[in-house]
Amino acid sequence: MPDWTERYRPTTLSEVRGNDSARDDLREWAEAWPDEGRAVVLAGSPGVGKTSAAHALAADMGWDVLEVNASDARTTDAVERVVGRGSRNTTLGGDGGRQLVVVDEADSFNRRDAGGARALGDIVADAGQPVVLIVNDEYEMPDSIRRAVDTIEFRDVSKRSIVPVLRDICRREEVEYEDEALDAIAAKNSGDLRSAVNDLQAVAEADRRLTADDVVTGDRDTTADLWTFLDAVLKEESAQEALYTTYDVDETPDDLLLWVEDKAPKVLDGDELARAYDFMANADRWLGRVRATQNYSYWRYATDNLAAGVAAARDRTRGGFTRYGRAPYRSSRDATRDEVARRVAERAGTSVGVARREVLPFLASMTHHCRPRELTVAMAAAYDLDAEQVAFVTGSGADTNKVASVVEDATALQTEAATAQADAAFEGSRGSEAGEPEPAAADAAGDADATDDSEGADDADDAAADDQSGLDQFM
Repeated sequence: MPDWTERYRPTTLSEVRGNDSARDDLREWAEAWPDEGRAVVLAGSPGVGKTSAAHALAADMGWDVLEVNASDARTTDAVERVVGRGSRNTTLGGDGGRQLVVVDEADSFNRRDAGGARALGDIVADAGQPVVLIVNDEYEMPDSIRRAVDTIEFRDVSKRSIVPVLRDICRREEVEYEDEALDAIAAKNSGDLRSAVNDLQAVAEADRRLTADDVVTGDRDTTADLWTFLDAVLKEESAQEALYTTYDVDETPDDLLLWVEDKAPKVLDGDELARAYDFMANADRWLGRVRATQNYSYWRYATDNLAAGVAAARDRTRGGFTRYGRAPYRSSRDATRDEVARRVAERAGTSVGVARREVLPFLASMTHHCRPRELTVAMAAAYDLDAEQVAFVTGSGADTNKVASVVEDATALQTEAATAQADAAFEGSRGSEAGEPEPAAADAAGDADATDDSEGADDADDAAADDQSGLDQFM
């Protein structure tokens, strides 16, 4: 059966549901091209219609489309070959020879892809064709790209916008339905229109009549976006519901406080704003205790104040759309944290978000004030941290002798490890040239294997943990 998400993809911007303001901004950007020559980022959660809006825009404008995935073009040469040529192409058909270059997953670059990220930044800064970047989180994009683009925010699609889409698909597919069933599918998918259509197809194809009993209850594993969080705290939800929203946001309390503090004046004023800032001050004090003691259980008190407290400070709820704008100012401490998180994520094979939320607090607790020293040196060596970064993780002063000596020993440890690897490679090469080992050596190896087998089960979990942390090479 054809995929319904493709069969019923919007063919014009007017058919894009749930993000009217973003849709209008995208049309204005296209109509201003090339006078407004900057590339544009469509940022929002998966399934909210970003890619569909880009293709619908091209259809409205009579432009050809070149769509590439950044995950498949990470190197400088690949980015230049695929994206660069498309962005300079002026010979294709369409209105004025325009071609819309759509780069999906533009937030997928990591530190290993620095060359590709720089190349993409250079291309979008000087493109001869309109370029749209599709991202889930614009703040995961390298700064070189973010500085060269404008951003249009796509919000999660509301239930009241999802239901009419599902109803229209049922009509076209001649599926009988109960309104309660469509309501349940829309509610279940938490703003993800694409997943809602997929769920509808999965249920309706088995039986052309859809009832509420046919819809499996239960929530998807979804993450709320920052705009949903800000709306909940500053405009819409009760104190309790605003607090619950923080559980689904992929950010630390430190980041959430920055966002609330920066965006509150766009919504609140007068006594409301004054009361909200009192709660933010309380949250900041709890976060200060976290930094001083490395006791991350205090995070919950900070969250209580920045979410439930600020929501309780409002006199009333508010509707409508609020343009919150770009990320709040980030201090050098934030930049240091982000760089450490990138290095941890690269070595641990995880996302930057997971490294920031889950691994950094663990490392900070394990190496508080550079104790134990051996572990702190191993950490600095494994992640190649400088003095400022070691100071951030451990809570020590960046200009102290303690941190300087840790960095010095970590550098020596890295050199020692590199030398050991080179020696091992050399010995391996000599061994392969020499042929089979002597019988006595083979017997000794067999005895060692037998001993290792008896102890291997006990050490397996520890070894796996060391491999995952990335510290095993330096311990």
